[in-house]
Amino acid sequence: MFNRQNGISKSVEGESLDACASERNSTTASQLTAGLSKLAGVGLVCLASSIMPASAGYKMELDETRWLSVGAGIRTAFTSTEDAAPDGDDRANDFDVQSIRLYFNGQVHDKIKFTLNTEEIFSDGPVDILDAFVQFELNPYFNIWLGRMLTPADRIEMNGPYYGLSWNQYTQPLYPSDQGGDAGSYGRDDGITVWGAAGKFQYAFGIFDGLQGLGNQEDDLLFAGRFAYNFLNMESNPGYYTSSTYYGSLGNILTLGVSFQTQDSGTGSELTSGDFDGYTVDLLSETVFSGGGVLNIEAEYKDFDADYTLGTPTGDAGGEFLLFDGESYFVTVAFMFAGDGFGRFQPYVRYVENEPNDGDSTDLVEAGLNYVISGHNARINFNVSSGDANITGYKLGDDVDSFSFGVQLQF
Repeated sequence: MFNRQNGISKSVEGESLDACASERNSTTASQLTAGLSKLAGVGLVCLASSIMPASAGYKMELDETRWLSVGAGIRTAFTSTEDAAPDGDDRANDFDVQSIRLYFNGQVHDKIKFTLNTEEIFSDGPVDILDAFVQFELNPYFNIWLGRMLTPADRIEMNGPYYGLSWNQYTQPLYPSDQGGDAGSYGRDDGITVWGAAGKFQYAFGIFDGLQGLGNQEDDLLFAGRFAYNFLNMESNPGYYTSSTYYGSLGNILTLGVSFQTQDSGTGSELTSGDFDGYTVDLLSETVFSGGGVLNIEAEYKDFDADYTLGTPTGDAGGEFLLFDGESYFVTVAFMFAGDGFGRFQPYVRYVENEPNDGDSTDLVEAGLNYVISGHNARINFNVSSGDANITGYKLGDDVDSFSFGVQLQF
């Protein structure tokens, strides 16, 4: 059963970083800060809707080959952030339902399935269609998905929020389909993906609409791919999706992944078009010790080349699509203690740094504690963070300290 993204949807999950206005010198610092702040808000909303597979749910068998299944997921949290209250001086204290989703899957033939997932962002947000695609699953080596789905990307975008290691994994820029609607949303886009595995090598390659209109007046397509090699045990996920931890259930894992996306005329406006290219290298190591403890190390390097960026808007009033341009990386280390009781403790620390070519660098440290009750289906999180890294990749202000307490459930 599927229930993934990335969302957290990355429209600010990288969501719609709408880019903006003429030359760098024509935009004042205050205008840029205001625009980026608005963008960051949108991005966080989109992040909240990345998708990945759920490991449980209700399944109704119609006959020997046909079945339907349904599942659900929820993430809710209390967050306290310094200097974020309406008066600008006091702490903002907020309870939020960050994500509610329903998962529907079915099989109509032993090689033909379908997926339909929905997402409601926050308790008063709209209900959106995340995924709607047909699955021709022919053999382990070659399969075809057609419809609206996750674009092949780096691990954190393929995790979605429900299958990440840390609670706040979206503090770095994401690919175009997480930018709020003009090039897809929630990390998804309309297109086709072929995927499969040969031995310990896994691949996914897709062709998507990408940016439509604005800078793409010639209707060029977006190409996306992800390739991974499992040096130790194979990761196990639906299709080409990923997870950042398996809580030791698969034994020792060491996987290196490379992803890319490219689109001619993938940035800019109707009058000032530009291209986009990006690639990512990510690494996941999970080591299971004889005593039952599990060590996770996750790292990623990302490089984006966008002709029109949040730091150098086009200046056209008719609308524009801007992206991050520069480098970004993060490292996360976690250790889950052995235990056979109700749950297991998994402390972690994550460091992220964003280095735009046309702006100041930002960074952030998050230290957290997961209480893992039933893998990704039931866990509790407490975390504290400090820094200025955010979904846009650009500096929005001074360092901010915050803490949150969250609960995630799926069935």
